[in-house]
Amino acid sequence: MSNIRKAFENGKAFIPFITCGDPDLETTKRIVREAVAAGADLIELGIPFSDPTAEGPVIQAANARALAGGVTTDKIFDLVRDLRHDVNVPMVFMTYANVVYSYGADRFIKTCAGIGIDGIILPDLPFEEKGEFDDVCRQYGVDLISLIAPTSDERIAMIAKEARGFIYLVSSLGVTGVRSEITTDIGSLVKIIRENTDVPVAVGFGISTPEQAAKMASLSDGAIVGSAIIRIMEQYGQDSPGHVGDFIRSMTAAVHTGRDGHRL
Repeated sequence: MSNIRKAFENGKAFIPFITCGDPDLETTKRIVREAVAAGADLIELGIPFSDPTAEGPVIQAANARALAGGVTTDKIFDLVRDLRHDVNVPMVFMTYANVVYSYGADRFIKTCAGIGIDGIILPDLPFEEKGEFDDVCRQYGVDLISLIAPTSDERIAMIAKEARGFIYLVSSLGVTGVRSEITTDIGSLVKIIRENTDVPVAVGFGISTPEQAAKMASLSDGAIVGSAIIRIMEQYGQDSPGHVGDFIRSMTAAVHTGRDGHRL
């Protein structure tokens, strides 16, 4: 069974997204450990890329800061090796196909497996072109996480049937970023997915408050939050781990218990 399933074993999962190396890798380590202590069920680690097409301005800026600070894929692999001494929750990478291509897909994914990365998310990889990566991922036991968007339409069932690890359900059209409200009919999308797979579904893009997180988790198996966390990191820099931990604590409480105080 996929190690990622552990994140969903006790109900709803809260998944924070953290850009590696913003403002530096030592701070990233502290933030990840704070996130786990605050109840995060799975950690999504962003490998910075110079042209992150799925990202809004907040995460784009984080990518730029990290790259300017000298972050490399190998340094991020070392970061994960260090974290795995005491961090036991599932961890996945979120990056872009070109990062994996340029490193060498076999070498990249083999290294992921060796250091304890459980899955990878490549938002710019079309479902129809995933075979080359998916074959290598299967070989090394790393889950290639599928994304489903509101515009996936008739492809939802097809993507769901082949999904592994968890499904990243994109809540809104466009790029990542904080949104005041999410208007997509998440319930109907989850219903189609459920008819085709028992792989857990987590909702991301635009979630920024405990209320939004609780609502999205009530409709699915979990909530993913990125830009709202990156904003805190941008504001506090090296002093951000405690602030991020407090924010994640409020989000995990909302996701794990729902707004009525009962565990979902």
